[in-house]
Amino acid sequence: MKNAVLSLRVPADLKADLEFLSRATKRSKAYLATEALEQYVRRNAWKAKELQQAKVEAEQGVFISHDRMRAWAQSLGSESELPAPVPDILPD
Repeated sequence: MKNAVLSLRVPADLKADLEFLSRATKRSKAYLATEALEQYVRRNAWKAKELQQAKVEAEQGVFISHDRMRAWAQSLGSESELPAPVPDILPD
């Protein structure tokens, strides 16, 4: 995998903590910063992707009706749990 350079400004206390952690763990600041950034992006990028997909679907007029969504939600955890609903409101 190719590496790229990224420059950014951080608060001075965060930089000091990173330097301390780097010395304490014998890891480079770049390694620690990359690990932290990678974890953050992995943990949060899915939200942006899901929101983008929802926006596309909404603009197309594709929705799940309130009644179907409520029925599904109320069935969760029961013996007669319903499968996740599929869109039932479609564009004309």
